[in-house]
Amino acid sequence: MKILLTLCLFFITLTQAQNQPWQGKFETIDNMIAPPNIYRTASGAPGKAYWQQRANYKIKAKIDETNNTLLGEETITYFNNSPDDLKYIWIQLEQNVNKKENEDFGDLGNKMRDSMTTRHMQFLTRAINFPAGYTIKSVKDGNGTNMKTIINNTMMKVKLNTTLKSGTSTKIAIDWLYPITDRSMYLLSREGYEYFPEDDNTVYLIAHWFPRMAVYNDTEGWQNQQFQKLGEFALEFGDYDVEITVPTNHIIASTGVLKNKEAVLSKTQIKRLKQAAQSFKKPVMVITKDEAERNEKQKSNKQKTWKFSAKNVRDFAFASSRKFLWDAQAVKLPTHTVMAMSYYPKEGLPVWQESSTKAVINALEVYSKSTFEYPYPVCISVNTSNIGMEFPMISFNGGRPDKNGIISDRAKQSMISTIIHEVGHNWFPMIVSSDERKWMWMDEGLNTFLNHRTLAERYPTFNSVKPKDIVPFMSGDKNILRPIMTNSDNELMSQFGANFYRKPTVGLQMLRNSIIGKELFDEAFITYANRWKYKHPNPADLFRTLEDATATDLDWFFRGWFFTTDHVDMELTNVKWFKVINENSSKQQNISKKTKNSSNTIATFKNGPKFINMLATPESAYGQFLSRLDEDKVRKNILSKNIYEITVKNIGGLVMPLHIEWIFNDGTSEIDKLPADIWRRNEYEIQETFVKEKTVRQVNLDPNFEFADINMENNSFPKTILKSNFDNFKAKKSN
Repeated sequence: MKILLTLCLFFITLTQAQNQPWQGKFETIDNMIAPPNIYRTASGAPGKAYWQQRANYKIKAKIDETNNTLLGEETITYFNNSPDDLKYIWIQLEQNVNKKENEDFGDLGNKMRDSMTTRHMQFLTRAINFPAGYTIKSVKDGNGTNMKTIINNTMMKVKLNTTLKSGTSTKIAIDWLYPITDRSMYLLSREGYEYFPEDDNTVYLIAHWFPRMAVYNDTEGWQNQQFQKLGEFALEFGDYDVEITVPTNHIIASTGVLKNKEAVLSKTQIKRLKQAAQSFKKPVMVITKDEAERNEKQKSNKQKTWKFSAKNVRDFAFASSRKFLWDAQAVKLPTHTVMAMSYYPKEGLPVWQESSTKAVINALEVYSKSTFEYPYPVCISVNTSNIGMEFPMISFNGGRPDKNGIISDRAKQSMISTIIHEVGHNWFPMIVSSDERKWMWMDEGLNTFLNHRTLAERYPTFNSVKPKDIVPFMSGDKNILRPIMTNSDNELMSQFGANFYRKPTVGLQMLRNSIIGKELFDEAFITYANRWKYKHPNPADLFRTLEDATATDLDWFFRGWFFTTDHVDMELTNVKWFKVINENSSKQQNISKKTKNSSNTIATFKNGPKFINMLATPESAYGQFLSRLDEDKVRKNILSKNIYEITVKNIGGLVMPLHIEWIFNDGTSEIDKLPADIWRRNEYEIQETFVKEKTVRQVNLDPNFEFADINMENNSFPKTILKSNFDNFKAKKSN
């Protein structure tokens, strides 16, 4: 129990440490974020005048397997819901990033080493110059009239033949083609093909494959920032009707709903899909291993066309191969049933058949509970050879066993975590559609937070991100560290995982578990997700919503955790132990005199307590107020109790709540929790006083390691020496 102890002084004014300037850690962040307006309110919600554009697509595409080329034609219906009249529009051409002059745009990992793989050398030097990038054959308006265009790397400016007035729409027809790239030969490749020489087959992962409308919004106008691979996408919502022509025995996994299954699937496959729609216990094999292996051997020049429809999505992707096994299972959510499905080559067996669809289901259930119900009819996981990548209703996910079908526990955990993570991106940013080009952390950080919450609930034996995991990063060289509030393409390749994924995750964990509380935080997080689903939130909208929905001042946390590279390092510099004596007790007065005459006047555990004489209430305005208290009762509650004054210094710069563990002589313990507000008047050093019934043996700060303190050796009093990892390793080996 913490109390205010009145001895001789009645006010203690905390002042800044000498020669240490005030840093305003508890000042508002209003000057650091965009001010509220009619489009985005001060509460963090969309305003009454909020608007956003929309783009519907009709696309016909064809894979030329012989030449690994994709050919397409599309008609975009673009709705100008803004208050502005537009004379031109911007269209994204992400495939152009693979052109030789644009590859490694932004100097991604461009460094020589003493020993290098052939693949890494290709990344650096482009020793083989593969054909890449769009060939735009034509751009026409709705009347079939050519439109003037200017291509600037990954952006195409289209000059409209007629000004697009506010509240109207226009059509743009584009014909194009591009060489599908070998995804193993390009750094950070999210798409392309994977070739299997053993059976002379290919898996095509087709993404950011069609010219797409750039975002035009209320905060910056056109988001026409170049695609440099690290910062991903900013996209508008719309409806899609897509026809994809592929070799006749290819199987396609895609965003959307298959509209012509009778034309592209066998009667057996259709029957199995119907069975899967009623199977809530386990997946049904729509295409078995034996059937997939037969497909691998049946090469044909014949083709067939698959037709898909997707409503209210911001992107569209698909995968195509004759190698695919396919399983499916129904998932019952509160208001509708979703088909969870996995597509994988035989090289993914057995782990993909055992684990992929199950991981999809776990993600659907936990994310739906934690934000809002998954709204789409299907959710698909496709096996790929390397990094995972997300799109609406479908994701490409790495992780495979060796040629003997064996996968390590660590690799399996990584695979399952990747599937959950990429499925989770359906919420952030595929529905809560933040700008990945500018703020990678708004989708990666929030998604990783829920990713590891899913692991903790459904896979409790797996490793999941905890505050200790961010310590090595936050204790790094401040000359190269960047704050979370850094644009996506400006982060170092070596640090973007820590800064944009793990640090925001740990920050949200702190808010939920240790600062706000789970119930209130969860309601606020759900509020944010529902306010901004199918809309384009900015960081300020998240910050304001979390404060608005919790009645908690969090500016101090956002300022320190998101806008600086400060770290947490609280030092417990001193603990003083006092006992109060009665002024009429001569025996205790003699003890007190002995203590005062001691050479060491600061009481420590070793020297015993320092005795304090409790005086009568003085005559003063404040004393008159206190005189109304029952002094006998106060004395009774204080006499013979142990009073401890602790001094804590803020070494790292980040203010945080103080969780103080008291370990008593009898072996019991308890924890006092103080809010971060204790640092408001002195950001460098504080003293706090506590009353304890029992005698204290040890005091520890942050005993459960909730605040990512980078140096736990200065968190205890008396001081303790923590064993190094090497010492722990030696002890383990000796045992």
